[in-house]
Amino acid sequence: MSQRQDPPLRVSAQAERESLLLRCWMTHDAMWFFHCAQACGMETTNKINKAAVRSMAQIEIKRIKKAVGIERVETFPQLVDLMHAAFDLMKADFMGFSWRVSAENTLHWDMPRCFAYDGVQKLGVADQYQCGIFERMEGWAEGLGLNYTVTPQVSGCMMHSEGRCFRDFKFQFSLP
Repeated sequence: MSQRQDPPLRVSAQAERESLLLRCWMTHDAMWFFHCAQACGMETTNKINKAAVRSMAQIEIKRIKKAVGIERVETFPQLVDLMHAAFDLMKADFMGFSWRVSAENTLHWDMPRCFAYDGVQKLGVADQYQCGIFERMEGWAEGLGLNYTVTPQVSGCMMHSEGRCFRDFKFQFSLP
């Protein structure tokens, strides 16, 4: 007598799968941060978190670039196309940020709410948190070999100190 086997349960739609994957990944990130802060203190946790995000992003952007068939980013429009692809893959609705081209060769990133800030507030360490979110964008730029500047330069968490958060990334491209 054979046992009945039900088909495996599946998350139905691709968008639901991607959202679940992003949420699980961010939960891992939050739990890593929490346990590291408990074991090592906030100063060490901030340092490790920022370094890990930046180095991960340098690898990540090369993978995304390859996946979308871009060999090199030599112009701002190429960068914008790549950013659309990257954020389409990496951004979840709960992250609450937007970005846009704000001026020549400039990407403006706006975070009216921040999932990382919400998390460090719950941990009670928002006043000690050194933002690691923008390390990803900086890691992407470095992974692409791009020259850039970031304004404003912020120490700590801008959401905590000012109740809002934004950055402008200005890229320098060589003239043809």
